[in-house]
Amino acid sequence: MANHSQLGFQDASSPIMEELVEFHDHALMVALAICSLVLYLLTLMLMEKLSSNTVDAQEVELIWTILPAIVLILLALPSLQILYMMDEIDEPDLTLKAIGHQWYWSYEYTDFKDLTFDSYMIPTAELPLGHFRLLEVDHRVVIPMESPIRIIVTASDVLHSWAVPTLGVKTDAIPGRLNQTSFIATRPGIFYGQCSEICGANHSYMPIVVESAPLPHFESWSSLLSS
Repeated sequence: MANHSQLGFQDASSPIMEELVEFHDHALMVALAICSLVLYLLTLMLMEKLSSNTVDAQEVELIWTILPAIVLILLALPSLQILYMMDEIDEPDLTLKAIGHQWYWSYEYTDFKDLTFDSYMIPTAELPLGHFRLLEVDHRVVIPMESPIRIIVTASDVLHSWAVPTLGVKTDAIPGRLNQTSFIATRPGIFYGQCSEICGANHSYMPIVVESAPLPHFESWSSLLSS
């Protein structure tokens, strides 16, 4: 999860998030190169006197017409690749359905017979020592690590958004509509998220907690909860 005064992204815990972080760094380096070039040219123009070479130079005009097109291609190609990767859903090992309510989440493990629960935020007065305020819930979403997970997101009342930054997942929950996405947790851990769509007075009180665990731990948890 994010720390105080953190400037960068959270540590990536899925292949998609790793690609997003790399693309972010790539785009920043391109922007840095453009800003440096513009600053250099501005300084050069201010320091030297104008001449016919700087006022009328078709070669320079050709360069500053073609160069932005090349830069846009360098940004567009990896961006499109990541977009297609985010939309691609292979054969999932587990399907999870998340339903947004005012102001809590309901979860259904559709591959199991009776594995459903509601997830409420733990009030500050009842929060155990060492847990995170406004982020901890009474029932976490437990998933097996290194397994493709498909999540189907919808809502029962107003617009919500199921978002876990470290997994690179953000899907709108719309009443009467099913949106789906997929992710793979590459390491064990507890990942925090929140509803990212303003959904009413208690919008900031419906956190999301995903616990990635080895497969034997997930099997024992699911059998215990469904029994």
